[in-house]
Amino acid sequence: MKIQKVTFLNNEGQQLSGRLELPINQQPHNFAIFAHCFTCNKNLSAVKNISRALTSNGFGVLRFDFTGLGESDGDFSDTNFSGNVDDLLSAAKHLSENYKSPTLIVGHSLGGAAAIFAAAQIDSIKAIATIGAPSNPKHVQHLLHSSLEEIQTYGKAIVNLSGRNFTIKKQFIDDLEDNSLPDIAKKLHKAILVMHSPQDTTVTVNNAEAIYKAAHHPKSFVSLDGADHLLSNKADSIYAGNIIASWAKRYIDLPEIELLKTNLQVVASLDSDDGFTTQIKVGNHYMVADEPISYGGNDFGPSPYEYVSAGLSACTAMTIQMYAKRKGWYIENVEVHTSYGKVHAKDCELCDENASKIDTFNREIKLEGNLDDKQIKRILQIADKCPVHKTLHSDTQIITNLIQ
Repeated sequence: MKIQKVTFLNNEGQQLSGRLELPINQQPHNFAIFAHCFTCNKNLSAVKNISRALTSNGFGVLRFDFTGLGESDGDFSDTNFSGNVDDLLSAAKHLSENYKSPTLIVGHSLGGAAAIFAAAQIDSIKAIATIGAPSNPKHVQHLLHSSLEEIQTYGKAIVNLSGRNFTIKKQFIDDLEDNSLPDIAKKLHKAILVMHSPQDTTVTVNNAEAIYKAAHHPKSFVSLDGADHLLSNKADSIYAGNIIASWAKRYIDLPEIELLKTNLQVVASLDSDDGFTTQIKVGNHYMVADEPISYGGNDFGPSPYEYVSAGLSACTAMTIQMYAKRKGWYIENVEVHTSYGKVHAKDCELCDENASKIDTFNREIKLEGNLDDKQIKRILQIADKCPVHKTLHSDTQIITNLIQ
């Protein structure tokens, strides 16, 4: 994936810090927002793993730190649940103004509750996924149980959560009491996926049942059996991300991709607004060609010359193995490394800078097998006889006709 550092302002004018993850091989077909858990941040391993699973499925994902957490400005002690919801609205506004309006929102733990509240106010959101979310924001109070009396008496208390100290003020507790998630869920007519682990001891699975019952169809439930609340096992978070991506595609708009057709072996198609990003059909296979970012491309696929180099490498490896098998020689593995460039011809090394250059493919071959020097020498000779190598050395004609 490609990661961009982004910042945007919340309703109080404070700067929030985030990361925008984008697919490595295409423009995002949709954008998603990730709401992290209570006192967590955008860099929690589960957050990154889920985001990357989404980007591998074509989503652009904005994960950011809520006010007062991580790299974002503000004092956590002055925040509340409603502030988290407002931060999500600010994130959606940032995407809408600079990229595309988000259609998916994912929330983990208390972030899941905030995601549902925010989705009710973001018209573009079509799908909501919660992971280990409490059925009511005030469920968080059980984490503060030993400090609740002090908070109520003195207006604030220092609370240790996951090894870190946080100042929690009474306004945070009051705000939790004022927000009812079931009431919001009942009025929310958007697709929702509820994910929860039966073994979650921080937010028990009956919370998922309450959310599911309150929500309207279309709604789905997926058990994250064996996972803990923070999805500490990498496999659990990747699984959750892939499930969300597959499920969400049923409820969001995906661009229609017209499959290329040709009577020849290869066809390449490029629209005027796609830069260098070119769609290709090679036989029965679909690929993308592009140019590096440094050359003005998106780097969504190999460059044309990289495809030529790949063809030479593949053909060389096939030819070597085919010859070895015919001779009864065992080569466990052959690697062919190829690069392309233009260099001065040997007879022009002393010419001026404007002298013509020659197309040059540098090819390096690695052989794994019990071969003697004579066999290796013959293998290198055979490499020069691969069909693509011969084509590159031969006089070639290209006949061009216009398709009417």
